[in-house]
Amino acid sequence: MHISFAVFADGANLSQEGKLNVLGVFDALHVGGFPSMHPRTHFVLRLKGSMDDVGAHGLTFNWVNPSGEVLWSSDGELNVAPGANPTFEMDLPIIAVIDLPLNMPGLYTMQVSLDKTPTAEVRLHVTSAPPVVMPQPAGMFS
Repeated sequence: MHISFAVFADGANLSQEGKLNVLGVFDALHVGGFPSMHPRTHFVLRLKGSMDDVGAHGLTFNWVNPSGEVLWSSDGELNVAPGANPTFEMDLPIIAVIDLPLNMPGLYTMQVSLDKTPTAEVRLHVTSAPPVVMPQPAGMFS
């Protein structure tokens, strides 16, 4: 099994026909200040597998800040069933809707592991607006 792509997006879903729809892919955020939370972020993975991948697999996400601190982690199990046609790769879309905690500016990383093996890293650059400094009026006031 391998990851075809992994992205952050504003939205994602699976159509009735099983098509993966991804809207608003991004790799940078600008927030008002820290700490902050980017709500309802869609982290989208497209896994591809073969008949050799049928069975249970571990899937782990780690959200890591620029200092290397893990701010959020999630483990789960992916059960892969045989595909309709064994000659084609199976398409295994994953959509995780998460709130991303942000505690400093810099380069964040979503680390993805399959069966405890690091498989992908998706980076997100986070900045904030500089503090607004009001100019001091000239002259004396009382």
